[in-house]
Amino acid sequence: MRTLVAGVGNVFLGDDGFGVAVARRLADIGVPDGVEVGDFGIRGIHLAYELTSGYDLTILVDAIPSGRAPGTLSVVEPAPESPTPAPGGCFVDAHAMTPDAVLTLASGLDLPRGDRVLLVGCEPADVSPGMDLSPPVAAAVPQAADLVLELIAQEFAEEEPRC
Repeated sequence: MRTLVAGVGNVFLGDDGFGVAVARRLADIGVPDGVEVGDFGIRGIHLAYELTSGYDLTILVDAIPSGRAPGTLSVVEPAPESPTPAPGGCFVDAHAMTPDAVLTLASGLDLPRGDRVLLVGCEPADVSPGMDLSPPVAAAVPQAADLVLELIAQEFAEEEPRC
């Protein structure tokens, strides 16, 4: 089973660098065989193309504002949507590649059917210019890394043949 863990976000905008911090932590502590960890930062188009490589499971990690307390983690299984050109004929804005935009683009690039995508999100406290995570978001990084590893373990357990 091939798995991709993709840390996304802008490290120059405070808590928006959460996904990148989690990817770095996972790279440091190690992941199971068959799992690739990538720091995609703000390179959403690169991530969209990477998703077409045939992963069984993709876990996107990003700061996702949802109105909760800063540092709160959540797991969402987004549904890929059909690609829709933007007004004026521009298909995608490379500077606005949110996880949902990446999935939309990937679906237009023939994302293999049956691939599972999960989003591990963290409520940001501060996304103003700066390279430091706020204290509650920094504290959530190890928890998010553990959560990603748990999700991978659950997926592997579900994939094992049962007698």
